[in-house]
Amino acid sequence: MEKVLDVYKRPYDVSNPVVCMDESPKQLIKETRKNIPITKGIEARTDYEYERCGVCNIFIANEPLRGKRVVKITERKTRTDWAEFIKQIVDENYPKAKRIWDRFEFVYTPKHGSWLNMAEIELNVLMGQCLNRNIDNLKTKKHELAAWQNKRNNKNSKINWQFTTKDARIKLKKLYPSIQN
Repeated sequence: MEKVLDVYKRPYDVSNPVVCMDESPKQLIKETRKNIPITKGIEARTDYEYERCGVCNIFIANEPLRGKRVVKITERKTRTDWAEFIKQIVDENYPKAKRIWDRFEFVYTPKHGSWLNMAEIELNVLMGQCLNRNIDNLKTKKHELAAWQNKRNNKNSKINWQFTTKDARIKLKKLYPSIQN
């Protein structure tokens, strides 16, 4: 955890940016019944019956200090899909760096520490702002994700991370190992 928090303390450096990554599976869901709209004296009614149209995977990379993110949707979540996402990020967003593997320093969030991943925070924003309704096909989902990414990047929305190692040592004291005589 402290290694992740140390990375987040780094000042912005265009030649060595901090980029957080995450992924999430998402169902493709089709509504099978129309909602009954609100009318005078009667509340709107919704039936939650749906048809499952498969799944897709959403990859997200977030550069929190720059306020930029890259989102990619794939039909599956395989090593190849992840590697192609990494290659896309490198080739399109950081083309002046060295070859792919040399461009990254991997710092993993600890088990049960996904809350430390700023990309997961961004993924939750994506789910709330863009994917908070049923979409039944990959083409529409890709279009929606591209529009969200463009809008969010143009807003220059940054994450103002405040939690520090000092905070962790106080608030999570019971999780730290102690030395017994």
